[in-house]
Amino acid sequence: MSGETVSVTLESEGASDEIEVPVTLVDMLGEGNESVPTVVGDLAILGLAQQAHGVVHHGQGETSPDLKEAEELMMELFEERFGQTYGEVTGHSH
Repeated sequence: MSGETVSVTLESEGASDEIEVPVTLVDMLGEGNESVPTVVGDLAILGLAQQAHGVVHHGQGETSPDLKEAEELMMELFEERFGQTYGEVTGHSH
């Protein structure tokens, strides 16, 4: 079993975080020769879209207009990145 990891640094205005991810997993999830940051970025977009979808469409109670708007924007960003809608990629739509 390979225990090799690679560090990925996430940065935004005034903040950063560094995570370690298994190289074998990144290689498996990447398409072709995608870079580690691209694979991790794709997973971040997918994860944020999944969370936003879950909260807005499957959460308990009323969802705020701001959260609905943020979910719509996330889905637009998802489609821009992957060239397909969230529903097309996951087989789950409303």
